[in-house]
Order: sequence, then C-alpha cells, then structure tokens
Amino acid sequence: MEPLTEKQLKVLSFIEKRLKDNKPPSQREVAEHFSLAQNAAYQLINYLRNKGYLVNLGGHRGVRLSKEYLEKKRQTDGIPVVGRVAAGEPILAEENIEGYFGLKELFGRSMDRFILKIVGDSMVDEGIMDGDYVVVQPRQKIENGQIGVVLVDDEATIKRIYIQRDRIALEPANKAAGYKTKYIRRGQMNVRIIGKVTGCFRML
Repeated sequence: MEPLTEKQLKVLSFIEKRLKDNKPPSQREVAEHFSLAQNAAYQLINYLRNKGYLVNLGGHRGVRLSKEYLEKKRQTDGIPVVGRVAAGEPILAEENIEGYFGLKELFGRSMDRFILKIVGDSMVDEGIMDGDYVVVQPRQKIENGQIGVVLVDDEATIKRIYIQRDRIALEPANKAAGYKTKYIRRGQMNVRIIGKVTGCFRML
C-alpha cells in the first residue's frame, strides 16, 4: 500500500477511532475536527480511498476501512521486532522493523513494546541467552538495578543499569565468563536509556 503523509495518517487514525466506537464520521465532522475547509477534508479522504485505505459504502457516513488495510493490520497486529537501535532515529521507524510477534496477550499492547534479538552471552545468569528475544518497554528512565536497553554511542546493549551521581554503571550477568561492570562517566560517552526489559522468550 502507498505510504501516507503525516496529515493523511492523522485523518485515517481519527476515522479509525470513530469506526471503532461505532460512530462513522461525516466529511463535515472530519473537517471540523482538524479545522479544515470541507473541500480539504474531502480531498484527504479521497487520497485515503485512492491509496487503498478507505472505501465508500455510500451515504452521509459511508466511509469504512478497506479489506486490504484491515488485512495489513491483521498481519502486523503484534509486537514489532526491531533489528537495530540507531542514535537519533525513532525506535519503531518502519525501516528498523524486521517483523512482528503476536505476543500482546503475554506482554501488553504492541504500541508500547518492541522486541530485540539478543546477541552475546553477557546476561546468561539472568536467563537471557544468546539468540533469545527480549520484550522492551520504551522509556528514558528506569529504576536502579532494573534490566534495560542502553545505547552507548551507536551500539545497543542490555545490562542491569545503575544511575550514580556522576556516572552510569552497566552490570553484566555472567560470572563464569568474568565480565566486569562498565562504568561510564557523564560526558565521557553518549549514553541514552532506550527502555526497560519486561520479558524474555526463545524460539524452540
């Protein structure tokens, strides 16, 4: 399906919410909600039809979601798997998503979770093995001692995080391998907390 502009996406989201509440919006209501002229609202709705997101069943409130769009939503109705974490980029940018897992019942709504695949053995004592997947809730702050995803310069890592007065401590969990806690002083490196790990699973 063709990508949408920001304004088209907002109109689609509004229509979708109204349909979910069993209150199909009229063209006039769309115009009033976004403070648009009716002709502008008509054009936006028409773009959404032409791009395959909406169909018109006729009548004053005949706008509906298309079968194609509903099928696309069904296929992606899960928690997104993020292939990488990049500095300055939205964590759930389309180019970062490799697929979806249907785990909402276990870990919550897809809109506030994402999944990362683990590479390495630094957290095996916490039951997080190489090749596992962790579910992450995006947030910029977490409590001391929680397991989280941290972006250090351009590299993502998963560790227990401790925020100290003038530094951040990233603690691994693999005593057998002898990994040491990494201390990063403020200003020494570009460090950003990406989120808190809320679950872990592996594919058998």
